[in-house]
Amino acid sequence: MEQLSERKMKILQAIVANYLETGEPVGSRTISKYTDLNLSSATIRNEMADLEESGYIEQPHTSAGRVPTDAGYRVYVDQLMLERDTEVEELRAERESMLERMDRMELMMQQVAKVLAYNTNYTAMISAPQQQESKVKFLQITKVDEEHLLAVIVVDDNVIKNQMITVPRELDNEDVLKLSILMNSFLQGAALRDINYEMIETMKQQSGFYSDVMEEILKGVVEAIKSADERQIFTSGATNILKYPEIAEEEKSSVLMDALEEKKMLNKLADETLNKENPGIQVYIGDESPVQDMKDLSVVTATYELAQGGKGTIGIIGPKRMDYKKVVNTLKELTVELDEIFNQKKP
Repeated sequence: MEQLSERKMKILQAIVANYLETGEPVGSRTISKYTDLNLSSATIRNEMADLEESGYIEQPHTSAGRVPTDAGYRVYVDQLMLERDTEVEELRAERESMLERMDRMELMMQQVAKVLAYNTNYTAMISAPQQQESKVKFLQITKVDEEHLLAVIVVDDNVIKNQMITVPRELDNEDVLKLSILMNSFLQGAALRDINYEMIETMKQQSGFYSDVMEEILKGVVEAIKSADERQIFTSGATNILKYPEIAEEEKSSVLMDALEEKKMLNKLADETLNKENPGIQVYIGDESPVQDMKDLSVVTATYELAQGGKGTIGIIGPKRMDYKKVVNTLKELTVELDEIFNQKKP
């Protein structure tokens, strides 16, 4: 087959993409709105005539637009794979760099929690920085074997989530590619709350014979986005507050240890802090605590923020008779230090 010019390639890509989306023959007027070439319908008709003569598209009926031939699909798929391979390589290199940064950050978070617990003699917690909502940037589905697909979902900040998906029937590579294209057309830029019943039903309908496969893939994608939205929390000094007699009673201490171990409780505390209009330093005394199992304690929290917009919470948990002045001053100093570290500011 002949080497296509950039203009012909863009027109062919637009025809295939539009046909995949609608299932209807594509006319020159549609393409003039679909591409960024700023060409007249007459020019596009001439290019489409050349593509038809070369065997990349065909006209099913005299009055209809064009549809891609097998050769047109092949050019489209090969070009798409080339672009995706390049993008995946770039993402892989960026992911390795990101994982190194994440490892360093995790170690730092653990160290911060230990230092806080040691300096205050109370229990310390710190949540890793997190965007408010993860949005899908790109996803790629590849065939692993007859029963499994691997979905690679890239969300905000180029965080990559891998999800293995069991499918009810075997798909060939081109069917997998078409499903990838369909899913990207719907999900790029979508957050978890955007993936509603109407969207799911539309995607299943457009996937036709593979609607049951699409349903399983969507379940995996949703799980991956949920995973990206989960907040990681580090704690240290859990046993420090058991040194205080009013907390050390067996029943109270057992409930408290469970609350510290069950990260959902600490997530609730972090949410409460991050959702304040003016976070600053927050002091919760006894019944003021948003966590029911911490009603016998006092909790002091602060918020730190990354230049890119991610936020996290630092907290000190202790008895009601804690040294509030020391704790508040410690958190103020720490938030300044974290601001300098994360945002590379000079003191």
